[in-house]
Amino acid sequence: MATISRTSGKILRKVQFLPIFSRNYSSVKCNKFNKYVWNTCACAIGGGILLYAANVKNRGIVYALKAKQPEELMKAVKLTSRERRFIKFASVEYGGQLYMTPQDFLESVVEQEPRPRLKRRVLTTKEIEQLRDQVPPLKKGSSQMFRSMRDRGIISYTEYLFLLSILTKPASGFEIAFNMFDTDGNQRVDKNEFLVMEKIFSYAWKGKRGMNMEEAEEGKGPQENYINDDQGLQRRHNVDTLLQVHFFGKKGTNDLKFEGFRQFMENLQTEVLELEFHEFAKGHETISEVDFAKILLRYTYLDTDEYDMYLDRLLDRVKDERGITFEEFKTFCQFLNNLEDFTIAMRMYTLADHPISKEEFQRAVRVCTGQEHSPRLVATVFAIFDADGDGRLSYKEFIAIMKDRLHRGFKSYAKNEGWDAFKSCVKQEMKSAV
Repeated sequence: MATISRTSGKILRKVQFLPIFSRNYSSVKCNKFNKYVWNTCACAIGGGILLYAANVKNRGIVYALKAKQPEELMKAVKLTSRERRFIKFASVEYGGQLYMTPQDFLESVVEQEPRPRLKRRVLTTKEIEQLRDQVPPLKKGSSQMFRSMRDRGIISYTEYLFLLSILTKPASGFEIAFNMFDTDGNQRVDKNEFLVMEKIFSYAWKGKRGMNMEEAEEGKGPQENYINDDQGLQRRHNVDTLLQVHFFGKKGTNDLKFEGFRQFMENLQTEVLELEFHEFAKGHETISEVDFAKILLRYTYLDTDEYDMYLDRLLDRVKDERGITFEEFKTFCQFLNNLEDFTIAMRMYTLADHPISKEEFQRAVRVCTGQEHSPRLVATVFAIFDADGDGRLSYKEFIAIMKDRLHRGFKSYAKNEGWDAFKSCVKQEMKSAV
Protein backbone atom coordinates (compact mmCIF):
# COMPACT_ATOMS: atom_id res chain seq x y z
CA MET A 1 0.00 0.00 0.00
CA ALA A 2 2.87 2.41 0.75
CA THR A 3 4.31 1.75 -2.70
CA ILE A 4 0.95 2.51 -4.31
CA SER A 5 0.68 5.71 -2.28
CA ARG A 6 4.13 6.92 -3.36
CA THR A 7 3.52 6.09 -7.05
CA SER A 8 0.04 7.61 -7.14
CA GLY A 9 1.31 10.71 -5.37
CA LYS A 10 3.99 11.25 -8.02
CA ILE A 11 1.40 11.02 -10.77
CA LEU A 12 -1.03 13.38 -9.07
CA ARG A 13 1.65 15.97 -8.36
CA LYS A 14 2.46 16.15 -12.08
CA VAL A 15 -1.06 17.21 -12.99
CA GLN A 16 -1.17 20.80 -14.30
CA PHE A 17 -4.09 23.03 -15.05
CA LEU A 18 -4.67 24.72 -18.42
CA PRO A 19 -4.02 28.47 -18.72
CA ILE A 20 -7.01 30.68 -17.99
CA PHE A 21 -8.12 34.00 -19.42
CA SER A 22 -7.69 36.19 -16.34
CA ARG A 23 -4.41 36.47 -14.49
CA ASN A 24 -5.46 36.99 -10.88
CA TYR A 25 -2.97 34.61 -9.32
CA SER A 26 0.70 34.43 -10.16
CA SER A 27 1.55 31.27 -8.26
CA VAL A 28 0.15 28.51 -6.06
CA LYS A 29 2.20 27.26 -3.10
CA CYS A 30 1.82 24.01 -1.18
CA ASN A 31 2.32 23.55 2.55
CA LYS A 32 2.64 20.49 4.76
CA PHE A 33 -1.10 20.14 5.05
CA ASN A 34 -1.47 20.04 1.28
CA LYS A 35 1.20 17.33 1.06
CA TYR A 36 -0.68 15.34 3.69
CA VAL A 37 -3.89 15.68 1.68
CA TRP A 38 -2.13 14.58 -1.53
CA ASN A 39 -0.67 11.51 0.16
CA THR A 40 -4.02 10.62 1.73
CA CYS A 41 -5.83 10.94 -1.63
CA ALA A 42 -3.12 8.93 -3.36
CA CYS A 43 -3.39 6.18 -0.78
CA ALA A 44 -7.18 6.06 -1.05
CA ILE A 45 -7.15 5.99 -4.86
CA GLY A 46 -4.37 3.41 -5.00
CA GLY A 47 -6.04 1.23 -2.43
CA GLY A 48 -9.31 1.37 -4.30
CA ILE A 49 -7.61 0.29 -7.53
CA LEU A 50 -5.86 -2.57 -5.76
CA LEU A 51 -9.07 -3.84 -4.14
CA TYR A 52 -10.98 -3.57 -7.43
CA ALA A 53 -8.26 -5.49 -9.30
CA ALA A 54 -8.18 -8.21 -6.65
CA ASN A 55 -11.95 -8.53 -6.72
CA VAL A 56 -12.03 -8.91 -10.51
CA LYS A 57 -9.22 -11.48 -10.42
CA ASN A 58 -10.95 -13.55 -7.74
CA ARG A 59 -14.22 -13.55 -9.65
CA GLY A 60 -12.52 -14.50 -12.91
CA ILE A 61 -14.41 -11.85 -14.86
CA VAL A 62 -12.96 -10.16 -17.93
CA TYR A 63 -14.70 -6.93 -18.99
CA ALA A 64 -14.76 -5.95 -22.68
CA LEU A 65 -15.56 -2.48 -24.01
CA LYS A 66 -19.14 -2.29 -25.18
CA ALA A 67 -19.54 -0.86 -28.67
CA LYS A 68 -21.35 2.48 -28.57
CA GLN A 69 -24.51 2.98 -30.52
CA PRO A 70 -24.72 5.89 -33.03
CA GLU A 71 -26.89 7.90 -30.61
CA GLU A 72 -24.27 7.47 -27.86
CA LEU A 73 -21.47 8.48 -30.21
CA MET A 74 -23.35 11.67 -31.05
CA LYS A 75 -23.67 12.51 -27.36
CA ALA A 76 -19.99 11.70 -26.79
CA VAL A 77 -18.71 14.16 -29.41
CA LYS A 78 -16.39 16.65 -27.80
CA LEU A 79 -17.80 20.16 -27.65
CA THR A 80 -15.77 22.99 -29.16
CA SER A 81 -14.43 25.83 -27.02
CA ARG A 82 -17.16 28.12 -28.35
CA GLU A 83 -19.91 25.61 -27.60
CA ARG A 84 -18.65 25.14 -24.05
CA ARG A 85 -18.42 28.88 -23.49
CA PHE A 86 -21.91 29.52 -24.86
CA ILE A 87 -23.41 26.85 -22.59
CA LYS A 88 -21.50 28.29 -19.64
CA PHE A 89 -22.76 31.87 -20.11
CA ALA A 90 -26.27 31.26 -21.54
CA SER A 91 -28.66 32.23 -18.75
CA VAL A 92 -32.08 31.60 -20.35
CA GLU A 93 -33.89 28.70 -22.02
CA TYR A 94 -36.96 28.38 -24.20
CA GLY A 95 -38.38 25.22 -25.75
CA GLY A 96 -35.36 23.20 -24.61
CA GLN A 97 -32.90 25.51 -26.42
CA LEU A 98 -30.35 27.69 -24.66
CA TYR A 99 -30.06 31.40 -25.36
CA MET A 100 -27.82 34.22 -24.26
CA THR A 101 -29.11 37.61 -23.24
CA PRO A 102 -27.28 40.74 -24.50
CA GLN A 103 -25.63 40.98 -21.08
CA ASP A 104 -24.55 37.32 -21.28
CA PHE A 105 -22.85 37.97 -24.63
CA LEU A 106 -20.90 40.96 -23.37
CA GLU A 107 -19.77 39.03 -20.30
CA SER A 108 -18.71 36.06 -22.43
CA VAL A 109 -16.21 38.16 -24.39
CA VAL A 110 -14.69 40.17 -21.52
CA GLU A 111 -15.06 37.98 -18.41
CA GLN A 112 -13.64 34.63 -17.41
CA GLU A 113 -16.73 33.50 -15.48
CA PRO A 114 -20.45 34.35 -15.81
CA ARG A 115 -22.20 36.34 -13.12
CA PRO A 116 -23.50 34.23 -10.21
CA ARG A 117 -26.97 32.78 -10.71
CA LEU A 118 -29.01 30.10 -9.02
CA LYS A 119 -30.20 28.41 -12.19
CA ARG A 120 -30.97 29.07 -15.84
CA ARG A 121 -34.21 30.99 -16.36
CA VAL A 122 -36.91 29.20 -18.40
CA LEU A 123 -38.88 31.69 -20.51
CA THR A 124 -42.58 31.41 -21.31
CA THR A 125 -44.16 32.23 -24.66
CA LYS A 126 -45.62 35.41 -23.15
CA GLU A 127 -42.19 36.51 -21.97
CA ILE A 128 -40.74 35.86 -25.43
CA GLU A 129 -43.39 38.15 -26.94
CA GLN A 130 -42.63 40.82 -24.35
CA LEU A 131 -38.91 40.65 -25.14
CA ARG A 132 -39.64 41.05 -28.85
CA ASP A 133 -41.60 44.24 -28.16
CA GLN A 134 -38.64 45.79 -26.30
CA VAL A 135 -36.07 45.41 -29.10
CA PRO A 136 -35.22 48.80 -30.67
CA PRO A 137 -35.38 49.17 -34.47
CA LEU A 138 -32.16 49.29 -36.49
CA LYS A 139 -32.34 53.07 -36.96
CA LYS A 140 -32.18 53.50 -33.17
CA GLY A 141 -29.15 51.26 -32.71
CA SER A 142 -26.18 52.60 -30.75
CA SER A 143 -22.84 51.62 -29.26
CA GLN A 144 -24.64 51.06 -25.95
CA MET A 145 -27.51 48.89 -27.17
CA PHE A 146 -26.36 45.59 -25.66
CA ARG A 147 -25.60 47.25 -22.33
CA SER A 148 -28.93 49.06 -22.23
CA MET A 149 -30.86 45.93 -23.26
CA ARG A 150 -29.20 43.87 -20.51
CA ASP A 151 -31.50 40.79 -20.15
CA ARG A 152 -34.27 42.02 -22.46
CA GLY A 153 -33.52 39.88 -25.51
CA ILE A 154 -32.32 36.44 -26.61
CA ILE A 155 -29.36 35.41 -28.79
CA SER A 156 -29.05 31.90 -30.27
CA TYR A 157 -25.78 29.98 -30.52
CA THR A 158 -25.65 30.56 -34.27
CA GLU A 159 -25.95 34.31 -33.72
CA TYR A 160 -23.31 34.11 -31.00
CA LEU A 161 -20.84 32.79 -33.60
CA PHE A 162 -21.88 35.58 -35.97
CA LEU A 163 -21.37 38.26 -33.31
CA LEU A 164 -17.95 36.85 -32.39
CA SER A 165 -16.89 37.04 -36.03
CA ILE A 166 -17.96 40.71 -36.16
CA LEU A 167 -15.54 41.57 -33.37
CA THR A 168 -12.56 40.52 -35.51
CA LYS A 169 -13.71 41.95 -38.86
CA PRO A 170 -11.85 44.96 -40.32
CA ALA A 171 -13.92 47.78 -41.79
CA SER A 172 -12.93 46.59 -45.26
CA GLY A 173 -14.57 43.24 -44.50
CA PHE A 174 -17.99 44.66 -43.60
CA GLU A 175 -19.16 44.78 -47.20
CA ILE A 176 -17.86 41.28 -47.87
CA ALA A 177 -19.80 39.98 -44.89
CA PHE A 178 -22.96 41.74 -46.08
CA ASN A 179 -22.62 40.38 -49.62
CA MET A 180 -22.29 36.85 -48.25
CA PHE A 181 -25.78 37.23 -46.74
CA ASP A 182 -27.12 38.94 -49.88
CA THR A 183 -27.45 35.71 -51.86
CA ASP A 184 -29.55 37.21 -54.68
CA GLY A 185 -27.29 40.26 -55.09
CA ASN A 186 -30.02 42.92 -54.82
CA GLN A 187 -28.10 44.92 -52.16
CA ARG A 188 -30.71 44.02 -49.58
CA VAL A 189 -30.88 41.17 -47.09
CA ASP A 190 -34.25 39.80 -46.04
CA LYS A 191 -34.99 37.61 -43.06
CA ASN A 192 -34.85 34.35 -45.05
CA GLU A 193 -31.41 35.22 -46.40
CA PHE A 194 -30.20 36.00 -42.90
CA LEU A 195 -31.51 32.66 -41.65
CA VAL A 196 -29.18 30.87 -44.08
CA MET A 197 -26.75 31.31 -41.20
CA GLU A 198 -28.86 28.85 -39.25
CA LYS A 199 -28.21 26.23 -41.90
CA ILE A 200 -24.46 26.78 -41.65
CA PHE A 201 -24.49 25.59 -38.08
CA SER A 202 -26.73 22.66 -39.03
CA TYR A 203 -24.18 21.52 -41.63
CA ALA A 204 -21.29 22.00 -39.22
CA TRP A 205 -23.10 20.14 -36.43
CA LYS A 206 -23.95 17.17 -38.65
CA GLY A 207 -20.50 17.09 -40.23
CA LYS A 208 -18.81 16.98 -36.84
CA ARG A 209 -20.94 13.98 -35.94
CA GLY A 210 -20.23 12.11 -39.18
CA MET A 211 -23.69 12.65 -40.59
CA ASN A 212 -24.49 13.16 -44.27
CA MET A 213 -23.96 16.82 -45.16
CA GLU A 214 -26.30 16.55 -48.15
CA GLU A 215 -29.23 15.08 -46.27
CA ALA A 216 -31.07 18.41 -46.08
CA GLU A 217 -33.87 18.10 -48.59
CA GLU A 218 -34.76 20.86 -51.04
CA GLY A 219 -37.33 23.24 -49.62
CA LYS A 220 -36.47 22.59 -45.99
CA GLY A 221 -36.27 25.70 -43.87
CA PRO A 222 -33.56 26.29 -41.27
CA GLN A 223 -35.73 25.03 -38.41
CA GLU A 224 -36.34 21.69 -40.14
CA ASN A 225 -32.59 21.17 -40.46
CA TYR A 226 -32.03 21.46 -36.74
CA ILE A 227 -31.16 18.50 -34.54
CA ASN A 228 -32.56 18.00 -31.08
CA ASP A 229 -29.22 17.73 -29.30
CA ASP A 230 -28.82 17.15 -25.58
CA GLN A 231 -26.83 20.35 -25.11
CA GLY A 232 -29.70 22.62 -26.19
CA LEU A 233 -27.63 24.34 -28.89
CA GLN A 234 -29.36 22.89 -31.94
CA ARG A 235 -33.04 22.56 -31.20
CA ARG A 236 -35.89 22.90 -33.64
CA HIS A 237 -37.38 26.29 -32.87
CA ASN A 238 -39.32 29.11 -34.41
CA VAL A 239 -38.80 32.15 -32.22
CA ASP A 240 -37.74 35.69 -33.07
CA THR A 241 -34.39 36.57 -31.53
CA LEU A 242 -32.93 39.97 -30.69
CA LEU A 243 -31.01 40.22 -33.97
CA GLN A 244 -33.94 39.11 -36.14
CA VAL A 245 -36.25 41.74 -34.66
CA HIS A 246 -33.55 44.43 -34.68
CA PHE A 247 -32.66 43.81 -38.34
CA PHE A 248 -36.06 42.97 -39.83
CA GLY A 249 -38.68 44.47 -37.52
CA LYS A 250 -41.29 42.84 -35.33
CA LYS A 251 -43.16 41.45 -38.34
CA GLY A 252 -39.95 40.28 -40.03
CA THR A 253 -40.80 42.10 -43.28
CA ASN A 254 -38.10 44.81 -43.28
CA ASP A 255 -35.03 44.56 -45.48
CA LEU A 256 -31.51 45.07 -44.14
CA LYS A 257 -29.39 47.47 -46.18
CA PHE A 258 -25.62 47.71 -46.11
CA GLU A 259 -25.44 51.06 -44.31
CA GLY A 260 -27.53 49.74 -41.41
CA PHE A 261 -25.50 46.52 -41.32
CA ARG A 262 -22.20 48.45 -41.32
CA GLN A 263 -23.38 50.73 -38.52
CA PHE A 264 -24.44 47.74 -36.42
CA MET A 265 -21.01 46.11 -36.80
CA GLU A 266 -19.21 49.34 -35.91
CA ASN A 267 -21.45 49.88 -32.87
CA LEU A 268 -20.87 46.36 -31.55
CA GLN A 269 -17.08 46.62 -31.91
CA THR A 270 -17.09 49.99 -30.15
CA GLU A 271 -19.34 48.74 -27.35
CA VAL A 272 -17.10 45.80 -26.48
CA LEU A 273 -13.98 48.00 -26.59
CA GLU A 274 -15.65 50.57 -24.33
CA LEU A 275 -16.54 47.84 -21.89
CA GLU A 276 -12.93 46.65 -21.72
CA PHE A 277 -11.49 50.15 -21.54
CA HIS A 278 -13.80 51.37 -18.76
CA GLU A 279 -13.08 48.24 -16.72
CA PHE A 280 -9.54 49.57 -16.28
CA ALA A 281 -10.21 53.33 -16.55
CA LYS A 282 -12.57 53.27 -13.55
CA GLY A 283 -14.15 56.62 -14.43
CA HIS A 284 -11.02 58.30 -15.78
CA GLU A 285 -10.46 59.40 -19.38
CA THR A 286 -7.28 57.35 -19.77
CA ILE A 287 -5.82 54.02 -18.72
CA SER A 288 -2.20 53.57 -17.69
CA GLU A 289 0.37 52.08 -20.01
CA VAL A 290 0.52 49.04 -17.72
CA ASP A 291 -3.26 48.58 -17.91
CA PHE A 292 -3.01 48.81 -21.71
CA ALA A 293 -0.44 46.00 -21.62
CA LYS A 294 -2.68 43.91 -19.36
CA ILE A 295 -5.60 44.26 -21.79
CA LEU A 296 -3.37 43.14 -24.68
CA LEU A 297 -1.99 40.15 -22.77
CA ARG A 298 -5.10 39.01 -20.88
CA TYR A 299 -6.22 36.46 -23.51
CA THR A 300 -2.78 35.08 -24.35
CA TYR A 301 -1.33 31.67 -23.55
CA LEU A 302 1.80 33.04 -21.86
CA ASP A 303 2.87 31.37 -18.66
CA THR A 304 3.17 33.46 -15.50
CA ASP A 305 6.90 34.17 -15.88
CA GLU A 306 6.53 35.32 -19.49
CA TYR A 307 3.53 37.47 -18.62
CA ASP A 308 5.40 39.15 -15.76
CA MET A 309 8.43 39.63 -18.00
CA TYR A 310 6.44 41.81 -20.43
CA LEU A 311 4.98 43.94 -17.63
CA ASP A 312 8.36 44.34 -15.90
CA ARG A 313 9.95 45.35 -19.20
CA LEU A 314 7.31 48.04 -19.66
CA LEU A 315 7.68 49.34 -16.10
CA ASP A 316 11.45 49.65 -16.52
CA ARG A 317 11.15 51.63 -19.77
CA VAL A 318 8.19 53.95 -19.16
CA LYS A 319 9.30 56.70 -16.83
CA ASP A 320 6.61 59.34 -17.40
CA GLU A 321 3.13 57.85 -17.53
CA ARG A 322 0.73 59.91 -19.61
CA GLY A 323 -1.91 57.25 -20.14
CA ILE A 324 -3.74 55.88 -23.19
CA THR A 325 -7.02 57.47 -24.31
CA PHE A 326 -9.99 55.47 -25.56
CA GLU A 327 -9.52 56.76 -29.10
CA GLU A 328 -5.90 55.54 -29.08
CA PHE A 329 -7.01 52.19 -27.68
CA LYS A 330 -9.80 51.87 -30.26
CA THR A 331 -7.46 52.74 -33.15
CA PHE A 332 -5.01 50.07 -32.02
CA CYS A 333 -7.74 47.42 -31.74
CA GLN A 334 -9.02 48.32 -35.21
CA PHE A 335 -5.47 47.81 -36.42
CA LEU A 336 -5.48 44.34 -34.85
CA ASN A 337 -8.52 43.49 -36.99
CA ASN A 338 -6.22 44.14 -39.97
CA LEU A 339 -3.47 41.92 -38.55
CA GLU A 340 -3.40 39.59 -41.57
CA ASP A 341 -2.77 42.52 -43.93
CA PHE A 342 -0.06 43.78 -41.58
CA THR A 343 1.59 40.35 -41.63
CA ILE A 344 1.62 40.31 -45.44
CA ALA A 345 3.00 43.84 -45.56
CA MET A 346 5.82 42.94 -43.19
CA ARG A 347 6.76 39.82 -45.14
CA MET A 348 6.93 41.77 -48.38
CA TYR A 349 8.85 44.63 -46.82
CA THR A 350 11.50 42.85 -44.77
CA LEU A 351 11.83 39.59 -46.74
CA ALA A 352 14.40 38.25 -44.30
CA ASP A 353 12.14 38.78 -41.25
CA HIS A 354 14.35 41.52 -39.81
CA PRO A 355 13.05 43.47 -36.82
CA ILE A 356 11.34 46.75 -37.74
CA SER A 357 11.74 50.32 -36.48
CA LYS A 358 8.98 52.58 -35.12
CA GLU A 359 8.85 54.45 -38.43
CA GLU A 360 8.47 51.20 -40.40
CA PHE A 361 5.79 50.01 -37.99
CA GLN A 362 3.85 53.26 -38.41
CA ARG A 363 4.11 53.09 -42.17
CA ALA A 364 2.76 49.52 -42.26
CA VAL A 365 -0.15 50.48 -39.99
CA ARG A 366 -1.00 53.43 -42.24
CA VAL A 367 -0.89 51.27 -45.37
CA CYS A 368 -3.15 48.59 -43.83
CA THR A 369 -5.71 50.76 -42.07
CA GLY A 370 -5.40 54.30 -43.43
CA GLN A 371 -4.88 55.46 -39.82
CA GLU A 372 -1.87 56.35 -37.69
CA HIS A 373 -1.11 55.50 -34.09
CA SER A 374 -0.04 58.27 -31.77
CA PRO A 375 3.73 58.37 -31.05
CA ARG A 376 2.92 57.65 -27.41
CA LEU A 377 1.02 54.46 -28.29
CA VAL A 378 3.78 53.24 -30.61
CA ALA A 379 6.37 53.90 -27.90
CA THR A 380 4.27 51.84 -25.46
CA VAL A 381 3.96 48.93 -27.90
CA PHE A 382 7.71 48.91 -28.49
CA ALA A 383 8.38 49.13 -24.74
CA ILE A 384 6.33 45.94 -24.32
CA PHE A 385 7.58 43.91 -27.29
CA ASP A 386 11.08 45.22 -28.04
CA ALA A 387 13.02 42.34 -26.50
CA ASP A 388 16.52 43.85 -26.29
CA GLY A 389 15.66 47.54 -26.14
CA ASP A 390 17.37 48.46 -29.43
CA GLY A 391 14.33 50.34 -30.73
CA ARG A 392 13.33 47.59 -33.17
CA LEU A 393 10.40 45.19 -32.95
CA SER A 394 10.49 41.46 -33.58
CA TYR A 395 7.16 41.54 -35.39
CA LYS A 396 6.81 37.73 -35.55
CA GLU A 397 6.58 37.52 -31.75
CA PHE A 398 4.30 40.57 -31.69
CA ILE A 399 1.93 39.07 -34.29
CA ALA A 400 1.78 35.68 -32.55
CA ILE A 401 0.74 37.25 -29.25
CA MET A 402 -1.68 39.70 -30.85
CA LYS A 403 -3.47 36.85 -32.64
CA ASP A 404 -4.35 35.41 -29.24
CA ARG A 405 -5.62 38.82 -28.18
CA LEU A 406 -7.63 39.23 -31.38
CA HIS A 407 -9.46 35.91 -30.98
CA ARG A 408 -9.90 36.40 -27.22
CA GLY A 409 -8.47 33.08 -26.15
CA PHE A 410 -10.12 30.95 -28.86
CA LYS A 411 -6.80 29.84 -30.29
CA SER A 412 -8.18 27.03 -32.42
CA TYR A 413 -10.77 28.16 -34.91
CA ALA A 414 -12.62 25.28 -36.50
CA LYS A 415 -13.05 25.69 -40.25
CA ASN A 416 -16.64 24.57 -40.15
CA GLU A 417 -17.50 27.35 -37.69
CA GLY A 418 -16.10 30.23 -39.75
CA TRP A 419 -16.75 32.13 -42.94
CA ASP A 420 -15.46 29.19 -45.00
CA ALA A 421 -18.53 27.28 -43.86
CA PHE A 422 -20.70 30.27 -44.67
CA LYS A 423 -19.36 30.49 -48.23
CA SER A 424 -19.78 26.74 -48.66
CA CYS A 425 -23.38 26.98 -47.54
CA VAL A 426 -24.10 29.89 -49.90
CA LYS A 427 -22.68 27.88 -52.81
CA GLN A 428 -24.97 24.97 -51.95
CA GLU A 429 -27.96 27.32 -51.76
CA MET A 430 -27.15 28.81 -55.17
CA LYS A 431 -26.75 25.37 -56.72
CA SER A 432 -30.13 24.26 -55.38
CA ALA A 433 -31.74 27.42 -56.78
CA VAL A 434 -30.45 26.78 -60.33
